[in-house]
Amino acid sequence: MRKLSEMVLVTGGAGYIGSHVCIALLDAGLDVVVLDNLSNSNKVSLERVQSICRRALAFRHADIRHEEAIHDVLRSCGVTAVIHLAGLKAVGDSNVRPLTYYENNLLGTMRLVSAMKRANVKTLVFSSSATVYGIPKYLPLDEKHPLCPTNPYGRTKLAIEEMLKDLCRSDDGWRIANLRYFNPVGAHESGLVGEDPLGPPNNLLPFVAQVAIGRRETLQIWGNDYDTPDGTGVRDFIHVVDLASGHLSALRHLSRPGVLTVNLGTGNGSSVLNVVRTFEAASGRSVPYEFRERRAGDVAVCYADPTFAIEALGWKSTRSLEQMCADHWRWQLQNPDGYHGSELAKVRERSKHFRRHA
Repeated sequence: MRKLSEMVLVTGGAGYIGSHVCIALLDAGLDVVVLDNLSNSNKVSLERVQSICRRALAFRHADIRHEEAIHDVLRSCGVTAVIHLAGLKAVGDSNVRPLTYYENNLLGTMRLVSAMKRANVKTLVFSSSATVYGIPKYLPLDEKHPLCPTNPYGRTKLAIEEMLKDLCRSDDGWRIANLRYFNPVGAHESGLVGEDPLGPPNNLLPFVAQVAIGRRETLQIWGNDYDTPDGTGVRDFIHVVDLASGHLSALRHLSRPGVLTVNLGTGNGSSVLNVVRTFEAASGRSVPYEFRERRAGDVAVCYADPTFAIEALGWKSTRSLEQMCADHWRWQLQNPDGYHGSELAKVRERSKHFRRHA
């Protein structure tokens, strides 16, 4: 296991997962520089991260498709490792705009690793996705499962994974971790940092929370005739704080050259209706819903086999679905309109209260 005393570049660090990864890194004593184009994020998240951790981070407003901007950050900030989270991530949108996804995700990653090679920074943790598996051949999904993504978003993730493997074959100085996420939900326990999508949410829990707080009238559930206990789809939901800690564990265990590919999930499946009922219990609010036809490409059941993450990283998820819903509701209740209209002074005061009682 490597001892960490380095400057980490987090691409997409102002986003939902990125902001929680920054908290994990700062709390572990690492220095952080965030590179984000703010196309689907808000810089206020980073102000709150610094308030929670009581440590500063650096920020660069730039796009991963701009190689020179990345190279400048790597050299000027003395970066020693990169956690790459930047990219487009909506499955449905990727079907409508596939070329945009290939340009942002694949080309952007090519520019990033090219800049890293020039700067001789060869430690990388990449944000991949369970969508690379496609329709499950068996369950739970382990890292040896066949790879056959069913949408352009998943295909960009698989193409990047293959590109990074080829990079390692060509140069044995690289240390790379591909982390295949399942379904991140929840928020930081302080309620200061959470998921704030620009426009309609792409994930289940933000929709549920927005209905619970009154921003939306009804939750749409896509399909109720799957071969599952209640007819709705089953997914592996993982607390975003657990997911963030997985990145820190990956950095610590990248001691040998090559590619390490790991699932980050709980190993448990929860149906859409189970999530709704659990959120209603956590919030004390009703979540009206209506069923719609299945969406093309959706699968009935998908959940991880997390065994290898335990063996390779010494990491496993610890937070329950109940805690995921409770933390997400706390975030939504304290931030009914997300980060918009945030007043930093109030945030700092609440973060002091959180630290006193943590």
